[in-house]
Amino acid sequence: MKKGIKLIIVSLATIGLALSCSTKKDSFINRTSHSMSTKYNVLFNGNIAFDEAKAELDRSYEDNFWERLPIEPLKIDEKLIPFPGQPAGDDDEVTGFEKAEEKAVKAIQKHSMVIDGFEKNNQIDESYLLLGKSRYYLQRFIPALEAFTFGLENYPDANLYRETKIWKAKAHVRLQNEKLAIETLKSVLRNFEITEEEYEKAHTAMAMAYTQLDSTDRVIDHLKQATSYFTDQNQGPRNLFILGQIYREQQKIDSSNMVFESLSYMKKIPRKYKVHAVLERAKNYSEADSTSIIAFTLQELIQDRDNRPYLDELYYQAGLIELKNESFERSRGLFELSLIHNTSKPYQKSLSYERLGDFYFDRNNFEFAGAYYDSVLQIPIDQNTKRIRKIIRKRESLNDVIFYEGIARRNDSILGLVNMSEEERDIYFKGYIEQLKIEYEAQKQLEEQRNANTGVGEFAITNNNYSDGGTFYFYNAQVVGFGKQQFKDKYGNKSHGDFWLIANNVGISSDVQIKETAVALDTSLLFNTAYYKEQIPKEPRVIDSLNFIRNDAYYNLGLIYKEQFREYEIAAVDFEKFLENDPIENLILPTKYQLFRTYANFDEEKSNKYREDIVSNYPDSRYAQIILNPSNVLSDGNSDDGPDYLYKLAFVCYEEEDFEYSLRTVNEGLERFKGLEIERKFELLKAYLLYKTIGEELFRTKLNDIILNFPNTEESEHAEEALAKLNEIKNIPQQN
Repeated sequence: MKKGIKLIIVSLATIGLALSCSTKKDSFINRTSHSMSTKYNVLFNGNIAFDEAKAELDRSYEDNFWERLPIEPLKIDEKLIPFPGQPAGDDDEVTGFEKAEEKAVKAIQKHSMVIDGFEKNNQIDESYLLLGKSRYYLQRFIPALEAFTFGLENYPDANLYRETKIWKAKAHVRLQNEKLAIETLKSVLRNFEITEEEYEKAHTAMAMAYTQLDSTDRVIDHLKQATSYFTDQNQGPRNLFILGQIYREQQKIDSSNMVFESLSYMKKIPRKYKVHAVLERAKNYSEADSTSIIAFTLQELIQDRDNRPYLDELYYQAGLIELKNESFERSRGLFELSLIHNTSKPYQKSLSYERLGDFYFDRNNFEFAGAYYDSVLQIPIDQNTKRIRKIIRKRESLNDVIFYEGIARRNDSILGLVNMSEEERDIYFKGYIEQLKIEYEAQKQLEEQRNANTGVGEFAITNNNYSDGGTFYFYNAQVVGFGKQQFKDKYGNKSHGDFWLIANNVGISSDVQIKETAVALDTSLLFNTAYYKEQIPKEPRVIDSLNFIRNDAYYNLGLIYKEQFREYEIAAVDFEKFLENDPIENLILPTKYQLFRTYANFDEEKSNKYREDIVSNYPDSRYAQIILNPSNVLSDGNSDDGPDYLYKLAFVCYEEEDFEYSLRTVNEGLERFKGLEIERKFELLKAYLLYKTIGEELFRTKLNDIILNFPNTEESEHAEEALAKLNEIKNIPQQN
């Protein structure tokens, strides 16, 4: 009997349990069972996966604080948007958002209780919200929108109704349906039951929508509304930070400063916003600010060990402050510290390299400047920005400067010796030889010291216990340095490659011969005045050639400094040197005109001097007419000898495809009107003629020359646009 009762009880319990698993029977047990199972099992695990994936997304997202931050830190990349069922990553590993989506789908499929047209499981609305959010972060915005819409239409009385509408609006923004998003959010904000958290999220989403519509005033308004409450410790500071950036864009510096200062004093916000708020405040630095306070604040952050990831930016900004206060050496040191502490920020590293390049460029140390600009161009960042294109042009111009400066220095030195008397040469070379002897003795002592430190024979390193680097040879920097110098002393500067020691290897034999000659050189010649005096050229033909090349270098340097770098004082010095040294007759007048224009930028008295010289001594020249009445000369279309007429003639021939005659006319114009403003028009037309007659490669080269030689002109802008179009055409994928 007892066994029968037990069997009945077990049977009833089993039947009850089975009935409670049914999604078709509306009973308290069924509703409670499915609701609890959804909330504490499926959705619990789904929400954990979602939260972990969202936290990882926030950690991995890299903000570019040199631009206005996006309101929502989500990088949208169309190439990475997966199809339904396809993993979001490059491999088959399931992401956290995919796992959350899977759990949401499972909750809906297994625990939804739609009976008589009504959902009896009060957790299903949250399942649809989780489903939509997961798809949103997987960048599948249309399926996400479908999930949000279904949840709203079928669960209008759910607790998460307003939050779901906010997410639906964000999906509309991502799909560029901003007006629908705004209408949806307005309905949320009109609801009198809205919570502080929903209020902040709704206004943040509104700011996203108006950002897409480029309505800055509305963006400001909604960001201000969103920052009324700081319920979200990540999004709240971000909204405030963006607000400060927008105020700066609108030149409302005081408002921008207030925002960034308030952020810098907040405690329970992510460190990146606190640190960058101080940096942004420093970017707003003006003469009205207290330099000592800003510098002290930056130094405090630098000394805080928790700010080590931001040291490169802090040192860089401190360097900019010193630069604005003309503490140039201190700024240089800070920029170098910025580079030392940069480990993973290519854009910041490029800025530091650029500033150091500018530092040496401003001091005419062009080789150092060129090296730093080269470092900028080697960093893997977008090379097609205006800033990088400007650096590329500047670097290419430096090649010409270094080339012509080298020629000018070398030929000046030689011609200086040519013009010396015998007595002056003796005095000069005696002083030179005395300096050589000092260097020679110093080199001998250094060699003896090396031998003493490295052993009796070459590379004979016998002491294997190096105090500063362990036991391996290459762990000791001093010993490695000695080894490198010994190699260089014996073999010279060798290029990398196989069989470098074989004399008949291409590109090697000349180096070896030069080094052997240097080693075998008799010191009696090295310290002999007569030996050097014999090297001075004596033939008039050679001397004239040196003078011609030197003068050509000075003229070109003057043009480069004036037109490309706007270094007018340096340009004037080079033009003056050109005139002092027996210049070519047909370039004297153009050079005087260049000096008239160059001095006009910083020395009115000297500019007027050259003006009077040209007007008085060359009254019939076109340069004199340009100075006296420039508008008439350059717009004289009736004169068959004028620059405007010649250009029009060349252009008409170009349009009629008589390229040969057009090119001859252009070359004539370039020769006759060198230095005038119309020169750049001739150069641009010549670029198109070369494109038609020779090809694209030379066309590109010519366009780059125009950008370099005539910056900030209509012609250089046209050349940049032409190059950009060529690049676009080149990057268009070919259709099969």
